Amino acid sequence: MAEGTAKKPEETQDLTDGFHLLIDALKLNGLNTIYGVPGIPITDFGRMAQASGIRVLSFRHEQNAGYAAAIAGFLTKKPGLCLTVSAPGFLNGLTALAHATTNCFPMILMSGSSEREIVDLQQGDYEEMDQLAIAKPLCKAAFRVLHAQDIGIALARAIRAAVSGRPGGVYLDLPAKLFGQVMNAEAGRKSLVKVIDAAPAQIPAPAAVKRALEVLKGAKRPLIILGKGAAYAQADEAIRSFVEKTGIPFLPMSMAKGLLPDTHPQCAGAARSTVLKDSDVVMMIGARLNWLLSHGKGKTWGEAPKKFIQIDIEPREMDSNVEIAAPVVGDIGSCVQALLEAMGSSWPAAPAEWVNAVKTKREENVTKMAPRLMNNNVPMDYHGALGVLRTIVKERPDAILVNEGANALDLTRGVIDMYKPRKRIDVGTWGVMGIGMGYAVGAAVETGKPVLAIEGDSAFGFSGMEIETICRYQLPVCVVIFNNDGIYRGTDVNKGGGSDPATTVFVKGARYDKMIEAFGGTGVNATSPDELKRAVNAAMDSGKPTLINAVIDPAAGSESGRIGNLNPQSALKKK
Repeated sequence: MAEGTAKKPEETQDLTDGFHLLIDALKLNGLNTIYGVPGIPITDFGRMAQASGIRVLSFRHEQNAGYAAAIAGFLTKKPGLCLTVSAPGFLNGLTALAHATTNCFPMILMSGSSEREIVDLQQGDYEEMDQLAIAKPLCKAAFRVLHAQDIGIALARAIRAAVSGRPGGVYLDLPAKLFGQVMNAEAGRKSLVKVIDAAPAQIPAPAAVKRALEVLKGAKRPLIILGKGAAYAQADEAIRSFVEKTGIPFLPMSMAKGLLPDTHPQCAGAARSTVLKDSDVVMMIGARLNWLLSHGKGKTWGEAPKKFIQIDIEPREMDSNVEIAAPVVGDIGSCVQALLEAMGSSWPAAPAEWVNAVKTKREENVTKMAPRLMNNNVPMDYHGALGVLRTIVKERPDAILVNEGANALDLTRGVIDMYKPRKRIDVGTWGVMGIGMGYAVGAAVETGKPVLAIEGDSAFGFSGMEIETICRYQLPVCVVIFNNDGIYRGTDVNKGGGSDPATTVFVKGARYDKMIEAFGGTGVNATSPDELKRAVNAAMDSGKPTLINAVIDPAAGSESGRIGNLNPQSALKKK
């Protein structure tokens, strides 16, 4: 080297940058899967993350990527990661982030963003938007990282916020300039944080445990309600032991189905109306008295006076709708274990008169439903189609069932029994449309199990393009679309007399199965329960992406499914 050309000190030291620091921080914390849509300014980050060994799955729409991340959080108890571009991409992902927060799923939405100095002066940057301000009201926490040396601590805060206490969605704002910032590699390595005990156990107060058991022991008609929080907790053995030790009938909410098998002798799923109306003490484990349980009051709950016991990690959930006689605050695993230990070895059996009354009602309803599930009508009705799918799920208890729609959701939830925990995933607290294909991808990737997605034709439309994503990654997903030519049903008419179809009617005789064939998947048009059974079994055996167009009678279906009462009605009549 010629005299006077010695390298400067910063040219001889090892350097790193924002791209690599974020990748290293994710890997340090065991976050090895990203769901997202590439674009400015995060395209290269996605490429580099993939090159480093992180699995990066690219979707066709950010909302679906976000739903995949949200359900990944539910299934793994680690925050699911969604990566989006700025402004419109961020807004698309934000729906899923709010969904995750409402459902208490841990998720982190990481979005590229425009430069602060331009955004703050509103000077019209590319996709200019104050994303942090917009995200804050819709998630559990929101952070912005301006300096590369803060990436490690920012991700640590995001992880801890997402999974500790009541889980939820967290937003991480990543301005474009952050990725290219350069710093000393050793200093960068030291700036990373491995999160220790991100979701520490929260032990219930002994007095709360004692109070709850005293209330429960005094019940003549006790009921246990299991919510999706109980499924999320992965305290399956403790919950099973507690339920069986009490001998009390239990009612699983939809995503808690399978914590104990729906065929368990204590399961009151088929006697839901009776147990809600007639019970006198109700213990809720990871369930909330929101609209899904009629807020704990009204005709659903009958005239019998009720005392509520509630186990929840969030103290503010108590008394949210009605008085909670015995609140037990803590994480579900710790609370249920404490209850088990405090019960001792001589816990009295549940009142036989009540247990037998619930059993009789359950058997009566199951017997009444059975013939409807065995019909072989053409075109199919919902019950005939679900009858064969019910048998398939029974024979394949490890498969993940994804479910959304109106009638397709309500009827599937009641008809198809689940046998193992966290095998049924659906729309959750918000009752939203559009989770289907995102959930299907997330579930297949995170569990490695086959997925059966039962979709209404309307619900499928929100995320249907992701069947290309399913085919691209060759995921073991079988999608069954209940196609009755419309929203709720395909027989509505335009009452204005014009040439436009009614607002709830789709193209008659649509062949959704042809869509997946365009991407190399298997498409089947099933017109009878027998054809549906053969097609689904073949798909589940093959593990190949399959879409089955299940032709349902257009007249089948009711307005808004079982929540039609939420539809406001006009009191005025057209003269």
